[in-house]
Amino acid sequence: MVRSAKSVPKNPKVVAADAPGGDEYWQQLHTLGLHGGLDALGVAKAEVLSRARTQIEERIERDLVNTMKFTFLRPERSTNPALLVEGAHSIIVGARSYAYAPLDVEESDEERSPLRAHIARYAWDDHYGHLKASLNVVASQLRRDGHRATVFADDNSIVDREVAYLAGLGWFGRNANILIPGKGSMFVLGCIVTTAQLPVASVVADGCGTCTRCVPACPTGAIVDAGVIDAHRCLSWLLQKPGVFTREYRAALGARIYGCDDCQTVCPPTKKAGVMTAPSSVTTTVGVLDWLSMGETALNQACEGWYVDHRDMTWVRRNLLIVLGNIGHPNDVGVVETLRRYLSHDNGILRAHATWAAARLGLSSYLFFDDPDQMVQDELADLPALRDDL
Repeated sequence: MVRSAKSVPKNPKVVAADAPGGDEYWQQLHTLGLHGGLDALGVAKAEVLSRARTQIEERIERDLVNTMKFTFLRPERSTNPALLVEGAHSIIVGARSYAYAPLDVEESDEERSPLRAHIARYAWDDHYGHLKASLNVVASQLRRDGHRATVFADDNSIVDREVAYLAGLGWFGRNANILIPGKGSMFVLGCIVTTAQLPVASVVADGCGTCTRCVPACPTGAIVDAGVIDAHRCLSWLLQKPGVFTREYRAALGARIYGCDDCQTVCPPTKKAGVMTAPSSVTTTVGVLDWLSMGETALNQACEGWYVDHRDMTWVRRNLLIVLGNIGHPNDVGVVETLRRYLSHDNGILRAHATWAAARLGLSSYLFFDDPDQMVQDELADLPALRDDL
């Protein structure tokens, strides 16, 4: 039985002897989670995620994770929930939808602007912030009832997709996302590891069947097997990865600035799922020239909710320069002035990507062929062809 809310306690040092559990208690927690803003909840045992551990090790061995860390960094921890909460019995996994707007909706005039870069749907709003708040509603109740309960969302401590699968929320799609029956894949996931003993659901059978629409939809061919992504090719990862952006995938980046939705927007279950009207406060695109003119502090604030390695705005500017090479026009004075400014930037990474963008727009007369930086020289030695549409 759920006890009445008072203050929000910390995890108890000793789990209460009369702390509730079982089917009825889970139904009460489930209802609480739905009322708290979650779209789906399930329970898995707090046991070693042996299948996920094996898959992580295999993908590292096959060199499919590139330099990505996250749950790949310490799989002995991210696949062992018992290390996260002493005496853990169960993992509650919660999903919160980010399926804003019809997937084939026409863009507004501002969004159609040729110099706007696109943000993937999961980053349109602070979905992980909302998810954590919803999970904390349930975790707080668990603590009030005498249990230990700790929330993990947007966290490298646990492989949340595997937990969602084991908790019966959905199946692993060919695009490696969890697809919830009737709701698709546009969800952020988070977990509560708890000492409560709760009933575990059965896993959901595969629902992809022979469908392979996500495979050719990936702009870089990153889906190399069912549920297996090659991070070397995945645009979502390459946008976050520090260093020189892989040259062969820059044109495929198109106008993307953060994330990529392509393998989800073509997915039939996701397209059929219900969608929400996006609040007016969400940001779906950004002005490329505007953002490239921002100072460090302003740009950091503008992309506050994004994962940016060490919060170094070099990587955001690098990505914007690639987008500028993909969608800018050489007759646009603002484009030319911006590229000239970055061709003289004191950051070699940015000069290198500005060199690529300028050449792609046919502005090679502005390049500095005597630039001493090796990254710039590497770009000069392999300049891209003029964009086909110019």
